[in-house]
Amino acid sequence: MNQDKNRIDIYTDGGCLGNPGPGGWGYVIIFGEKVYKNSGHDKATTNNKMELTAVIKALEAYKKLLADKEFDSPRARVITDSTYVKNGITAWIKTWLKNGWKTADKKDVKNKELWIALKSLSDQINPEWEWVKGHSGNKWNEECDALVKKATKG
Repeated sequence: MNQDKNRIDIYTDGGCLGNPGPGGWGYVIIFGEKVYKNSGHDKATTNNKMELTAVIKALEAYKKLLADKEFDSPRARVITDSTYVKNGITAWIKTWLKNGWKTADKKDVKNKELWIALKSLSDQINPEWEWVKGHSGNKWNEECDALVKKATKG
């Protein structure tokens, strides 16, 4: 469990069978001895959409847990195995905003609506962002992966 009483750990994962294909997302929120899990399904999606959706759903749940007084306002740390999510929200988004939601090669940013939602939540919560290698034995990342696999099947 997360023993840091001043931090909530939020693990997220997303994936799909085929890309595009049926997909799933999942998260695990850990605070002290408390563990909150959720997952969901999309019949036709992409891996990147599910990775983004997982983080958005997790941060929305974090806000609800705060509102429900499940815990006071400790720091949040989002742990993802997606470099797309971590690099997107911590680095690339700054350029996208400057360029009017265009990539460096002047193409529209894919999944713009999800990035806008994630940026809004990230600005409100200001979490730390951490990347963890997927399928490397990290207990909570593996739990998220199991949630995604189950959700992907509908």
